[in-house]
Amino acid sequence: MIDVSNITAVISGGAEGLGLNLAKTLGQQGMNVVIADIEKPQLDKASQVLDELGVSHLAIEMDVALHEDWVRTAQETQAKFGNIHLLFNNAGVSGGVGAIETLDDAGWRWCIDVNLMGIVYGANVLVPLMKEHGEQAWLSNVASMAGMAGVPLAGGYTATKAAVVALTEAWSAELATSNIHVSVLAPAFVKTRIHESYRNRPPRYPMDVKPTPDVFKVAKASTEAVLNGIDPDLVSERVMEALEAKELYIFTHPNYKPATDQRSQAVSDAFSRAQSSAIVGHLSNEIMDTGFGKV
Repeated sequence: MIDVSNITAVISGGAEGLGLNLAKTLGQQGMNVVIADIEKPQLDKASQVLDELGVSHLAIEMDVALHEDWVRTAQETQAKFGNIHLLFNNAGVSGGVGAIETLDDAGWRWCIDVNLMGIVYGANVLVPLMKEHGEQAWLSNVASMAGMAGVPLAGGYTATKAAVVALTEAWSAELATSNIHVSVLAPAFVKTRIHESYRNRPPRYPMDVKPTPDVFKVAKASTEAVLNGIDPDLVSERVMEALEAKELYIFTHPNYKPATDQRSQAVSDAFSRAQSSAIVGHLSNEIMDTGFGKV
């Protein structure tokens, strides 16, 4: 078991859903938890829940898309608890929805800023602090099964979640010799309120196009899927199991394996075709040293 004594975890999007459930799970095991969220009323409710459970915690209003908010969160966390050992980059939104020819430019930027840059900023601020104290630490990023296989009419969400998977793989190699274990959580549908994330869309991302029927179609389908998703408690328990085992990829829905197997097979077949190509097949025996391993 992970020794939780004097360990502090920072959880973005921690006011409800998976973030709050993980905070409860970690806190009841003895960790100090910091829940950071953009929605102040919900954050206050979450803090009350943790108070009632006797969880040592700090609630911070934060916009993950703002680098300065991450700096402030780190400072407040260190002032109260000292060293930071676990970053759970959980905050996410469902922006960038619609067909190719329908572009909600601000919606895409909102989705990228939260789902991708929020994770980049979190790691940029907190990982150096983890390196500095040198103790066992964890960096866990939340992606989605959408990041493992494209979802039609959800380009922005799919693109950012795929980026999170690739970014986590890059950071895992980069931090391989450190005491920081890196992982990516890629769940399918979980009972959260991500389908209502537009309630927290900041004014700096104004809706610049009128939603089209395809957007409403995606919204209806995703809402039904989320409402019928698995309980966040199960995901929290699975995360703890995976962190203990130091897994890189954390999956919660084994029934989605055929979809990723199909993608893996398609990639493998594409390499086979390249290997037999008269144009590039001669490159098959060339090895490239990346500095983090040969490929």
